[in-house]
Amino acid sequence: MTEQTGVSAQDIVERVWLSIAERRLRPGVQLKEGQLAAIFDVSRARVRQALAALERDGLVTIIPNRGAFVCQPSVEEARDVFFVRRAVERCIVDRLCKSISKANVTRLRTHVAKERTANAQNITTDIIKLSGGFHLLLAEVASSDFLFATMRDLISRSSLITAVYRNTNRFNCGPDEHADIVEAIARGDPETATKLMEHHLEHVETELDLSEIRDQPHDLKSALA
Repeated sequence: MTEQTGVSAQDIVERVWLSIAERRLRPGVQLKEGQLAAIFDVSRARVRQALAALERDGLVTIIPNRGAFVCQPSVEEARDVFFVRRAVERCIVDRLCKSISKANVTRLRTHVAKERTANAQNITTDIIKLSGGFHLLLAEVASSDFLFATMRDLISRSSLITAVYRNTNRFNCGPDEHADIVEAIARGDPETATKLMEHHLEHVETELDLSEIRDQPHDLKSALA
């Protein structure tokens, strides 16, 4: 089979992730290799690479002899993820307040500026990516491979949980709150920065309706079209 030029495994991963975040691709949907290969005009081998990456990110479950399915996080898992996030992000913020460089403060401010632009222009794709990306960038500039890897997993799981349980039409967790956190870090004020982060994550969690999943899975082709 001749593959469509430029469609990589990462491209497929991002399309699936975005479809989940935009609530077009629902938990429980089976991601059939043949159907994905046809949709993206790529080989099954490339699809398998993408599915393996999605499984590592906690967005897909691969069941032997059955196939790959979008994960269905439970209410208990959702609460656990946000509980762990609060602990990890407190650690990250505290570390940054003690050691962040001016260059990295600039990186964070630049990121927040991009979030504001995406919000002003209502670019859904950028809003979703930049919102989670802010928290991942905090972990990156903290210069800890462990914290970065932990946050990458938590952000992926949070994106799925938010897609499933979000009770509003907002796709992001707010550049204004992000900006306040950055300025507290820049001042080297761990007490304020930690309180702001805790409030921020509580705000995100309160926008979730942690009850049973109400929506039925959508058709794969229409979700990714």
